[in-house]
Amino acid sequence: MAVLITRPSPDNEATADALRTKGFDVLLAPVLRFEPVPFQDERDARHGAVIVTSANALRAVEADPATARLLPLPLFAVGERTAQAARHAGFRDVTVAAGDVAALRDLIVADARGKALKKTGTLLYLAGADLAGDLAGELRERGFNVVTRTTYRMIPVQNLPRQVCDAFAANGIEAVLHYSRRSARAFLEAVRAGGVEISALALPQCCISEAVASILRDGGATQLLVARAPDENGLFEALDRAQAALSR
Repeated sequence: MAVLITRPSPDNEATADALRTKGFDVLLAPVLRFEPVPFQDERDARHGAVIVTSANALRAVEADPATARLLPLPLFAVGERTAQAARHAGFRDVTVAAGDVAALRDLIVADARGKALKKTGTLLYLAGADLAGDLAGELRERGFNVVTRTTYRMIPVQNLPRQVCDAFAANGIEAVLHYSRRSARAFLEAVRAGGVEISALALPQCCISEAVASILRDGGATQLLVARAPDENGLFEALDRAQAALSR
């Protein structure tokens, strides 16, 4: 089974390796391009902990000298992949949520240090330029002080690789993986620009959440499989369902 991965680089390579191990053929078409934003934070800021909802936020600041003073702080990561990036960056006290922003919010609120964090300083949220929800606002409603610092942006690509468009036209792709609402929108724009919208949207679209699926559904996709858990393992399980349906 040939699968198209729309995930941005470099995470798409790890996904491709995992799928090849499972016996899938893989094509890569990152529909968003990572671009770091200069890290701007006050040197005398008194932070109590760090919040991260994407490994990209850590990649963007890892080489910045200002990051060194954050490393002793507790860090709350949205999921295990982001937690791994945090540990790689040098954070030692990493607490991991179940893979989505709501779980991360609840984890921070329920954490035994919650009351102390409210008193000892702000939560520093390292974030992307485009946020799907209002994590900072929801935490403020629960009594936390939160400062958001944009560390990166994801830029939609204008066109898919030529070989990917040719594969769509030749029915050489059998399923597509989608990891975010923003990448799903970028995918829709790219297949339209490439003139392969009809063939691309006729395929099974495996989505990491219902929110992602809704973008593709509104765009005209009809075969939507939603991960039962909002992580890559859940997405791979959705892909297995798509493969089983195609083999009947």
